[in-house]
Amino acid sequence: MNYWRIKLSLLLNYFVFAILLNSVGTVILQVQNNYGVSASSASVLEAFKDLTIAFVSFIIASYSTRIGYKRAMLIALGVVTLACLLMPQVPGFWTTKLLFAATGASFALIKVSIFATIGLITKDSNEHASFMNFLESFFMIGVLSGYFMFSAFVDDTNPQSTAWLSVYYMLAVISLIAFLLLLSTPVDESSVRHEASKSLADDLGDMFKLAITPVVLVFVMTAFIYVLMEQGIMSWLPTFNSKILKLPISLSIQMASILAASTAAGRFLAGLLLRRLSWYWLLIGCLVVAAGLVLLALPLASSVGDKAVTGWGDAPIAAFIFPMIGLLIAPIYPAINSAILSSLPLRQHGPMAGLIVIFSALGGTTGSIITGHVFEAYGGQTAFYFSLVPIGLLLVLLTIFRRMQARTGVADKLVDVSSGGH
Repeated sequence: MNYWRIKLSLLLNYFVFAILLNSVGTVILQVQNNYGVSASSASVLEAFKDLTIAFVSFIIASYSTRIGYKRAMLIALGVVTLACLLMPQVPGFWTTKLLFAATGASFALIKVSIFATIGLITKDSNEHASFMNFLESFFMIGVLSGYFMFSAFVDDTNPQSTAWLSVYYMLAVISLIAFLLLLSTPVDESSVRHEASKSLADDLGDMFKLAITPVVLVFVMTAFIYVLMEQGIMSWLPTFNSKILKLPISLSIQMASILAASTAAGRFLAGLLLRRLSWYWLLIGCLVVAAGLVLLALPLASSVGDKAVTGWGDAPIAAFIFPMIGLLIAPIYPAINSAILSSLPLRQHGPMAGLIVIFSALGGTTGSIITGHVFEAYGGQTAFYFSLVPIGLLLVLLTIFRRMQARTGVADKLVDVSSGGH
């Protein structure tokens, strides 16, 4: 197989979906301006994305080898290309819902297929881990690129302008390039075709048996609460910047990139620190400092005056401080995933991966909807103060999880957690 072309294709696939998946915060802000929807109504966009990820991931785990990894990725890229073209052609809130539903379903196909394909194109565990790290880093590059890409098409002088929808033509072109590159690249899947013997009922049964294990129950609760907090912040940060900190719309979107950058940095640093430190104490320390950051940054937001903000140089200090929470909460998700996977036999990694995707998606939807309703009813500062609740719950759940692991004799050593993402 032509491995470099396959790897390039996988990277480009992940890049496209990083932009689309993490554009939900930007789009939530824009649909409020363009289509007159309320904050609580806009919050359902997260559900259209995450619930389809959960549902399709639930089903596709059993049938991905039957469909074929390459064919599944081609279907996903084709669907999002068409959805992106539809957005500027038929502008409306329902089209936006359709886009995120298509993106969620397609990402489920992409993620399952990419993770499986990595095993076909890497020679050993070291190369596998290396490419996985690089892939997740490229995902974060896509997240960062998306903020600046969308902000470039926003018209600050006319908040009701739909000019920003033109960005979807660019995304459709990138998706089409990824489609054609993959279509022209041979992928040998013969080594896994014979493994497609288990039925859907068998796969779901394995997942259910694993889910009712006490340590796994605590883990999925921890993952759910973490993603609830992360997505609540990430999805509503552009709106917070615009409505609470009084930034121009394009700058509100751009400055939300600080959260993505600090998250990437946090995962990279955690990968280095966890070679020397206990994962439990590192995460506990991060959560305590994160709570302090919330209590420091949000009062600063209340002191924002009526001074016009034109760029990064005169943005209020709260716009820089609060997004740094990403640096502190970033290690949690990959660390707990690594902890649970390293405690299970290899045959259970598939069902466990399915549970991770499902509960992460459900947590993301719940976090965005709760934050949206609190934002609308009590204001943006109260909505972000709400992050102290999941921080407190995580302190408790991580302690329970750690003790349950100790009782079952699981080693403290983790695999490299610098590659996060969900």
